[in-house]
Amino acid sequence: MKIDFNKQDGLVPAIIQDADTAKVLMLGYMNEEALMQTQKTGKVTFFSRSKNRLWTKGEESGNFLLLVSIAADCDNDTLLIKANPVGPVCHTGNDTCWAEKNEDGLSFLVHLQDFIDTRFKEQPEGSYTTSLFQSGVNRMAQKVGEEAVETVIEATNGTDEGFLYEASDMLYHLIVLLTSKGYRLEDLANELKKRHK
Repeated sequence: MKIDFNKQDGLVPAIIQDADTAKVLMLGYMNEEALMQTQKTGKVTFFSRSKNRLWTKGEESGNFLLLVSIAADCDNDTLLIKANPVGPVCHTGNDTCWAEKNEDGLSFLVHLQDFIDTRFKEQPEGSYTTSLFQSGVNRMAQKVGEEAVETVIEATNGTDEGFLYEASDMLYHLIVLLTSKGYRLEDLANELKKRHK
């Protein structure tokens, strides 16, 4: 990755995005030294125009931005940095510099899918998920059916808390079954997207 630091007097904009939620957190500026420091330490570091020095986000507050990836735009003069924030990003105490909440409950489903994929590949002993994979597709499908019935029972005659609990069990077991068949939640999303047209 070759960044053109000459276009804007040695600085390039760095857009910081939450690696999990995809929410834009802040905008800062980097010079070549700040970029190298970020890559070396794994903590996002900027060139502070007001302080006229390198500044690691969180150096005073402890609210660091932990580096996940760096990409350059098509002109090689702007960076997109994906990071995991440790605490609020803005100095005002807000999650982002635009006072937005950095929340996306659905991103956990991708994390869960990745976790189940890893279980499928590694199959560690003592794991419930491993035992499901080892039980075979018929048993996994049966578990989805059992959890679906329990979800229906809670929906019609149970509590809201019980309904959410059983629906979560059903979704977990469905992800396990999908994984065993070589699919992911994204494949379901694509199928639903096609139907939506």
